[in-house]
Amino acid sequence: MPLTSKVAVEVAATHVSLLDLANATVPLSVARAIALADGTGLGQADRIFHDRRTLAASANEDLDLAGVLTDAFGAVITFARIKALLIAADPGNTNNVIVGNAATNGFISWVGAATHTVTVRPGGLLLLLAAADVTAYAVTAATADLLRVANSGAGTSVTYDVVLIGASA
Repeated sequence: MPLTSKVAVEVAATHVSLLDLANATVPLSVARAIALADGTGLGQADRIFHDRRTLAASANEDLDLAGVLTDAFGAVITFARIKALLIAADPGNTNNVIVGNAATNGFISWVGAATHTVTVRPGGLLLLLAAADVTAYAVTAATADLLRVANSGAGTSVTYDVVLIGASA
C-alpha cells in the first residue's frame, strides 16, 4: 500500500503601527510544505497512523510506535523513524494535553531526556517535522518506542488528534 503525504504550515500576520501622519504596515508570511514520497529514505515515508483519542481525567496512555498501532486498513504498524508528529488538542478541552515522559521505553529522540514534556493547551497543537533528513526521529522497538500522552488534570477528560508519519526502516 503506497503512501504519499504532504505536511504544510503557514504563519501569516500583519503588524500595523498607527502614526500621527501615516500608518506603517509590516506583513509577514512564512510557509513551509514538505512532501513525502513512498519509501524509507530521504524525503520518504511508508507508514501513517492517525486517530482521535480521549483520555479520562488525570489519565495517560503510551502509544507503542513499534508493533502495536494499526493503520486505517487494520495492518499493524512498526515505525523505525518518525518524520512528522502532530498532536492537536481539542478546543473544548479544559485541561492540557501533555506529550512525553513515558515511564519506561520512552520515544525520546525528539526531546532532550526521558522526563521532558511538551504542554499542548486547549485548541493548540504540537507539530514536529523531520522529513529533510534520513535519520528523522528514531524509534527503537522495545527500548525507545512509547510516546506518552497525558491529561494534565482532574475533573474532565481531554480529546486530542494524533497523526504520525514515518518510515519502517
